[in-house]
Amino acid sequence: MAQNGNLPTAQQNNAVTKQHKPIELLKSMLNAPSVQEQFNNALHEHKDAFIASIIDLWTSDKALQGCAPQAVIAEALRAAVMKLPLNKALGFAYIVVFNNSVKNADGSWTKVPTPTFVPGYKGYIQLAMRTGQYRTINADVVYEGELLSVDKLRGTIDFSGKRTSDKVVGYFAYIENLNGFSKTLYMSLSDMAKYAKRYSPSVRKDTTVEQLEALAQSQTASKKVGWEGNFNDMAIKTCLRRLLSHYGYLSVEMQDAISHEIESSEADRNDLIAENANVQQINLDAASFEVVDADTGEIKNADAAAQTKEEDEPEY
Repeated sequence: MAQNGNLPTAQQNNAVTKQHKPIELLKSMLNAPSVQEQFNNALHEHKDAFIASIIDLWTSDKALQGCAPQAVIAEALRAAVMKLPLNKALGFAYIVVFNNSVKNADGSWTKVPTPTFVPGYKGYIQLAMRTGQYRTINADVVYEGELLSVDKLRGTIDFSGKRTSDKVVGYFAYIENLNGFSKTLYMSLSDMAKYAKRYSPSVRKDTTVEQLEALAQSQTASKKVGWEGNFNDMAIKTCLRRLLSHYGYLSVEMQDAISHEIESSEADRNDLIAENANVQQINLDAASFEVVDADTGEIKNADAAAQTKEEDEPEY
């Protein structure tokens, strides 16, 4: 029987391919002593179960399989440090894939699938509860008929109305601290859809605000995550996150979760700006302008202004 060093070329290629399968590479990286130590420091006896959930998440998500394994592990470690499970069914945290723009050496741009740790609204509630500063934390959907009034001056909102239909009209988040401070934030469905369209990198460019509003009324379950997979959950989380970031008591963990999520959305917008900036050259020489005398306020003609400029310029 031939030894490994004497395998035919085809068999050697198959052996190399098998060794470098992404799932095998992921498992190999997860088993590295340095990686094991980091997960052990974060989770202790729960380390093995969490690492197993990373492998399950990878094998069930085709978009994630297109990412670099080391990048996936780095984002999973963020969830581990915050002790938020990555099980999609639980809804505490997710690893979402964004196609970020990366500039090439020749000046062109390439879309690179980039995994990003994103807490769910249940994750934010967990992080807030751990601070021990909150008496009440609540966030939910507002249906037609439930909203009676909004006092913008005092910041009070009356949701005591009777629900008249299953139509979603908005979302609210409410916090009350142990010291008695309380605050409510309400966002209408229209405002939330516009917010998602403007800021979320997971919303496709061709998706309209009207289509996002329609997703809020859909009762069909989706396996996708993000705004186009579960609009209402994302809207509840956005409402809660905005309230906590403005008025809540923020632990270091919460600050990290909020800032990281904002950075991921801003990075996508910055990519779009960089990718599309200066597409059309602007010729300033052809621009028309008027020159105003600084002392009298009188409008000068261009020729006179040019002559005055030449006279005022010092000689060198």
